[in-house]
Amino acid sequence: MAEFGFNEHHQNEAINYMRFARSKRIIRLKTIDSCFEDLKDSRLVEETFTVDEVRDMLDGLQLVVRGEVETELINTAHTNVLLLRQLFSQAEKFYLRLQTDISELENRELLEQVAEFENTEFKNPNKTNQEISKPKLAPLNEGGVSELLNKEISRLQEENNKLKGRLRTLETQAMGALDEKTRAERALKDLQKMATRSQEITSLEDTVAALQEDYQKSLSVNAASQRDLQDNLVSAKHDLLRVQEQLSLAEKELDRKFQQTSAYRNMKEILTKKNEQIKDIRKRLSNSNVSILDTSLMNEPFASHNKTQNGG
Repeated sequence: MAEFGFNEHHQNEAINYMRFARSKRIIRLKTIDSCFEDLKDSRLVEETFTVDEVRDMLDGLQLVVRGEVETELINTAHTNVLLLRQLFSQAEKFYLRLQTDISELENRELLEQVAEFENTEFKNPNKTNQEISKPKLAPLNEGGVSELLNKEISRLQEENNKLKGRLRTLETQAMGALDEKTRAERALKDLQKMATRSQEITSLEDTVAALQEDYQKSLSVNAASQRDLQDNLVSAKHDLLRVQEQLSLAEKELDRKFQQTSAYRNMKEILTKKNEQIKDIRKRLSNSNVSILDTSLMNEPFASHNKTQNGG
């Protein structure tokens, strides 16, 4: 493994993993061998077999071997993931970011080197390698680089703590600013509502002012119309009085002129004569009624005497 640039510690770690993988592989190969042995012991008991029987036995063996190989491949993949998990976890504690190149996993030259190393390392089956303790991943050199890295880590941790404190302060300020923003938005909404109401009030005031102006105009027009009507009425009254006076004068003039006519004088004379005749007739009637009354009074006792005799 010296060709890969590993130090002794990492080389021992690689050997331990290869020993683990080798042991798992040996167990799986023994399992596959046992599958074949089971087939020999359980099925190959006769000297001759038909083609169908041979095909049936091979199909069954294929299923068993396929299952074993698939199980081993899946287990190997999961084991590699767990190994990477350990390495990545240790690297993250030192703020390291490991990278992998998947294409190198199929590098034939490197695979041959690994195979050669494995054959060399495990050529002697009795060779024992004690598993060393598994410390946490540390930097490659223990000199000044480690000290500088630790100082850098301490500085970064201190800066991180400062940033956390500043972040908490900023979060507090942000929460306060958010509260202020919320209150400001509420106040703005209230102001908008008040502005809307003020606009409505102003609009109503303008409407009322316009109505008052129209009302004043209508009052002025009505007052002017009323004054005109009053003036017209006074003028009409004056005209009526003047006309009545003229009619009265005209009637008087007509009466005067009518009285001056001969027809009026003749009619007046006729009426005067008629009135005198009527008065004379009334006097005569009055005198005749008195004579008749006296005659009836004189005849009344004689009539009573005759009624008495007749009754007797």
